[in-house]
Amino acid sequence: CDGRAAKQRFRGQVSYYSDVFEGRPTASGEPYDRRLSTAAHRSLPFGTVLRVVRADSGEAVCVRVNDRGPFVRGRVLDVSRAVAEALDIVRAGVARVEVEVIELGRAPKKKHRAPAKKKKRRRS
Repeated sequence: CDGRAAKQRFRGQVSYYSDVFEGRPTASGEPYDRRLSTAAHRSLPFGTVLRVVRADSGEAVCVRVNDRGPFVRGRVLDVSRAVAEALDIVRAGVARVEVEVIELGRAPKKKHRAPAKKKKRRRS
């Protein structure tokens, strides 16, 4: 994603997933893999590509959104262990970052469901 223009930017704190989530399903349905460059965001579509730049060092890494979160005030992303290592935040656990949206993911198509049948109530 390096070299591509940002479509949107935001700032905040980033934290990373604990290794205990390894193999568990993310909100997108794919299993969490600490070796992949993935992230959780509250609302960006799954598949969105982001450039995450650590504010104090300029270290940057590209990630793909595949989960929802974080649910802690002030945090804008949760990232995988691989991303945390690339940004050198494993020891601190959190860091200030600037996040650039490089490519929006495609929102999944909504499944059309037939309306639920009304149940007849029995009188007693």
